[in-house]
Amino acid sequence: MDIILITTIIASLFLLIGAAEPVAARLRLPYAVIIACLGIIIGAGAIFFLRTDLTDALNPVAEAILTLPIRSNVFLYVFLPTLVFQVTLGLNLRRMVDDWVPILVLAVVAVFVATFVIGYALAFVSSLTLAAALLVGAIVSTTDPSAVVSMFRSISAPRRLARIIEGESLLNDAAAIALFGLFMEYVMAGVPDPSIQSALARFPVLLVGGVLVGWIAARIAIWIMAIFSRYELAVVSVSIAVPYLAYIVAEQSIGASGVIAVVVAAMTLQLAGPGRLPPNIWQNLREVWDLLAHWAGALIFILAALLIPRMLESLRLADLGLIMVVVVAAFVARAIILYGLLPLLTWLRISPVVERPYRVAIMWGGLRGAVTLSLALAVTESLLVPVEVKRQVAILATGFTLFTLLIQGATLRWVIGLLKLDKLVPLDKALYDQVIAVALQTVREDLAKVTENYELTKETVRAEAKRFGERLDRAVKAADGKSGILDRDRVTLGLIALASAERDTIIARFRDRTISSTLSERLLSQADALIEATRHGGRTGYKRASRDSLGFGRWLRPAIFLHDRLRISTPLARITATRFGLLLSQRLTLRDLPDFINGRIRRIHGRRVADLLQEMLSRRIELVEQALEGLRLQYPGYAEEMERRFIRRTAMRLEEREYATLLEDGLIGEEVYSALMRGVAARRDLAEKTPLPDLAMRKAEIVRQFPLFSGMSDAALRRLARVLKTRYVDAGETIIRRGVIARSVYFVSSGAVELKTAGQTWRLGRGEMFGQMRMLLKKPPRTQARAIAPTTLLVLDEARFLKMVKRNKALRAAIRESAERRGVPLEQLTAGENIDL
Repeated sequence: MDIILITTIIASLFLLIGAAEPVAARLRLPYAVIIACLGIIIGAGAIFFLRTDLTDALNPVAEAILTLPIRSNVFLYVFLPTLVFQVTLGLNLRRMVDDWVPILVLAVVAVFVATFVIGYALAFVSSLTLAAALLVGAIVSTTDPSAVVSMFRSISAPRRLARIIEGESLLNDAAAIALFGLFMEYVMAGVPDPSIQSALARFPVLLVGGVLVGWIAARIAIWIMAIFSRYELAVVSVSIAVPYLAYIVAEQSIGASGVIAVVVAAMTLQLAGPGRLPPNIWQNLREVWDLLAHWAGALIFILAALLIPRMLESLRLADLGLIMVVVVAAFVARAIILYGLLPLLTWLRISPVVERPYRVAIMWGGLRGAVTLSLALAVTESLLVPVEVKRQVAILATGFTLFTLLIQGATLRWVIGLLKLDKLVPLDKALYDQVIAVALQTVREDLAKVTENYELTKETVRAEAKRFGERLDRAVKAADGKSGILDRDRVTLGLIALASAERDTIIARFRDRTISSTLSERLLSQADALIEATRHGGRTGYKRASRDSLGFGRWLRPAIFLHDRLRISTPLARITATRFGLLLSQRLTLRDLPDFINGRIRRIHGRRVADLLQEMLSRRIELVEQALEGLRLQYPGYAEEMERRFIRRTAMRLEEREYATLLEDGLIGEEVYSALMRGVAARRDLAEKTPLPDLAMRKAEIVRQFPLFSGMSDAALRRLARVLKTRYVDAGETIIRRGVIARSVYFVSSGAVELKTAGQTWRLGRGEMFGQMRMLLKKPPRTQARAIAPTTLLVLDEARFLKMVKRNKALRAAIRESAERRGVPLEQLTAGENIDL
């Protein structure tokens, strides 16, 4: 084929791609629908001009279009890795970890359910063998990830729900392609009734192999990119190679899932990449991938749509009935998931509640597209598949894809409007009106100052001022009409705005490199959790999420096990280092927020709400300071080093800013500026490497600060430090349960503990002890001890504690004081022990 003609066609397709987005916005239709319609029109037009006698002038172009080298491998090996890789890079993976169970269940189970429901329905009503019918089911069971993601973002769905559906739509491609490969082998081998057990048994192999290939490919790529980290184009080039090599190695070398390999590679790069690359290079890499995915998504749709007229040429009347069977079976399979499995997951507390309007939107929004057409094309290309099976697979897959695009896609916005998912709830509408009123008042003040500096006609100024004043009056009236917002709702809206401002501050600190890339990812994830918790739980949700952000995390217990039992300290050291960095960064971020409350929230929600938010923010800052103080107590030298590094990072940021100012003022040239920036970059590379703390706590120094042990000699303190055991407890964790006899006494090194006994509650802080009453009383009380903050405890066993009580006057005095505070008579203490309190 003439290369000039092919180049012309491809360039023309890019013109159509450029025009499709504004056309889709104008017609209020999904972008994928417009692209597919353009492809269908071009393909049908090419067939028409080749077969008509009206003119022969366009025959070369039509023939070139119809003979484009479009093969299924082009879609699966060129376009699909790009789409999957970019979509995964754009997901909030740290938040998706919280929902990995429903995501995997929906992604895998939904595909299996759809495949078998559609397959058995087709086998029952058609002449297709069960293997061929299941092949059709696998082909049409995958939804288009880009269409689903764009749909949920356009309707402002709850973020957690959107993450679950986005993750499902991304991973079900892998499940569908894996099942497609399995049933394709059965059809080519002439096996009419495949074994379902073999299909289920093979899937874990595909999954595990894809995970390993993707992780290894990403780790190698990150290592290479870290070496090239100062060369932006080199880093971007390496990232482009990753998804293709991972896909090819997984599919061709070990027979695993290429899509899973690409997903895992993108996840690994997103989690580890920001910590190894400069922020500006990472941001530019993401932008390059956004552009590549936009082009790939458009081309895969338009090229696949070119094939639709050809694949429907042999359409028969009976085929329309089979297409409708596929449509009905697909809806039934989707309903099983949405109205059966999702409620079950919600009942089991592993998935959020999915409201009925969202379930309807999910069902109607299950668009199929290029992946479905690509798999159907692969069937038609096989020489081992019977001709009639090829024809029926092509027609059924194409017809079903057309139904989802032209019927579901075209009416999707109407359905969303009918469900009122595109409307603001009354509370947000009231806030919307109030924000407009406050903003317009500010604009009028600023506009009056600006117009004074220009020599404008007074009549013109007065006319525009009158017009603007009328608009302001309408806005104020609308806001006053919604003035009945409850203070509780105002507090919720204010906290959401505050959490959003915190997120913006984190991004700003990341861009000026005050906060490292790794920490910024964690902080942004915490800010997102704060916003979601506030939306669903109001003030209580905000407090709970802010407390959770101070915790050690879910990996603390395994790390403690490795440290205590196997003497492997690195995981616990990394958790401690990360927590210290997060707390320092949180303190920096939170101290910027009072001005936001006074400047923005006070004007919208009033003084009372603003004062309450200031109080909550002050309390949160206090908790962060307490947690930092606890870490300083445990690791004094490390705390000092971390704070020194923070100061150095800030100094380097200011130094870079000063050099940039000198360059803009013309005081230095480009050569000098580049040399100066290279020096800063070298120092920054050293500052980016966070040291790990020495987990061998200086217990003697910590014990010395306890008032209880103030009278002990240095030798006795050293002996005590050797026998004390360290225990880390996260917020909410139970330390002592009711009805359990205590065999240890606990000393609070940092954090806070809450005791509950006989309806009374005490809170203990650093330097206090508990557990001694259960040990000394004749009838131990039914006490429960629970950490109310991330806490570090020093634990002493019963025998050593009783010996120490006999020798230490201060400890006996503390026991007497504790007994008096709780109303316990002294004669009830020291049962069976020769101890004089």
